[in-house]
Amino acid sequence: MHKSERLFQLVNILKSRRFAITANELANKLKISQRTIYRNIQHLQSSGVPVEGEAGTGYLIADYDLPPMMFTLEELQALLLGSKMVSAWTDPQLAASAQAAITKINAVLPEKLKQQVEELPYLVSTFSHDKAHQEITLQLRKAITNKTCIEFHYLDVNQQPSHRITDPLGLVYWGAKWTLIAYCQLRSDYREFRLDRIQSIVSLTNTFDTNPQKNLAHYIELVKAKYQTKSDDQCHQ
Repeated sequence: MHKSERLFQLVNILKSRRFAITANELANKLKISQRTIYRNIQHLQSSGVPVEGEAGTGYLIADYDLPPMMFTLEELQALLLGSKMVSAWTDPQLAASAQAAITKINAVLPEKLKQQVEELPYLVSTFSHDKAHQEITLQLRKAITNKTCIEFHYLDVNQQPSHRITDPLGLVYWGAKWTLIAYCQLRSDYREFRLDRIQSIVSLTNTFDTNPQKNLAHYIELVKAKYQTKSDDQCHQ
């Protein structure tokens, strides 16, 4: 670990504490010697970071705004890959924010890191995410955020049309297609709807509430339990 990374972690640990933490505890957390902790504390104090305390009693930090974060190459790659996925696969507003984030990251990268980041081995495809898809995603995201009911026309796997009014709970990307997870008012139960099969959509004026038995996290838990049961049954066959 580089010294700059260690100092950043040290500041983060101190900022997260309400009470003083000893040099021994810090040394154990960072897996370095107490002597190195003392040197790092002195370095932070001489740099103007308001670290309070002393050896034997412990240290804490007063209110302090951290300087810009220092990321490792893999952390930068993760951030840029995530931003590219958001830019390609979500709605126009989030895509614009993702592009702005990419621009800010690239603007402060040293030349050596820029070349390494440009060689990112992942390619984010945009082929199946056209403008119509993005507009539907935007409308759904706003409805989910505002807890607004939606009405839409839908084609099932057999191309049979249906009309639904639902409480939209979340958007899930399963690795191939985006899916709306919603509580269907007609069926009084969770339903999944592929976004590429939604023909038209209208946001209604009436709103809905979530509860422990109607929310995205509860739906995901049900899915996990379902597939765990299937896995257990296969193991016992």
